[in-house]
Amino acid sequence: MGSFSSASSIRQPTAIAAAVPCPRQGRLATEAGKERIFTGVAALVDTNILVYRFDARYPKKQRIATAILRNGIVHDSVRVPHQAILEFVAAVTRPIRGHAILQQAEALREAEEFLKQFTILYPNEAIVREALRACAAYRLNLFDAHMWSYAEHYGLPEILTEDLQDDRLYGTVRIVNPFRGVS
Repeated sequence: MGSFSSASSIRQPTAIAAAVPCPRQGRLATEAGKERIFTGVAALVDTNILVYRFDARYPKKQRIATAILRNGIVHDSVRVPHQAILEFVAAVTRPIRGHAILQQAEALREAEEFLKQFTILYPNEAIVREALRACAAYRLNLFDAHMWSYAEHYGLPEILTEDLQDDRLYGTVRIVNPFRGVS
């Protein structure tokens, strides 16, 4: 659908990246806490950031998502949970009004590019346990709790997503909606 440049094109910064700053650019986590791994990065990106990168139905959101990912590459300022890669492929290949955002082969190719371009975080038992507890403690659905548990576990101070309440703090992790006010 539409004419997109491949994910590999997000390696090169453009005027879009300069015009739309990545939230908290330059501000890093200061400590990781017990049994956490300090990564010194700004944010975890949720699946919707990856999807909007290719979704021409929302050009403003597409520009913002592209800028976040470009800045993430240039400044090593984002991390991607493996869950987001899997959800990305499912979301962009699902037909919407008869058309998918990407065909399966293209979606798989773009997922491979994400794997090359970003540090991908993988779950372990502690992350899964934190997610299960977060379902009850924060009343999150399992997938949102799982996404949150990556950020909490790896000491990432923010999750960039439109799926949770903007500026809400869950444990040590703040939710930032980079699309706030954008239609």
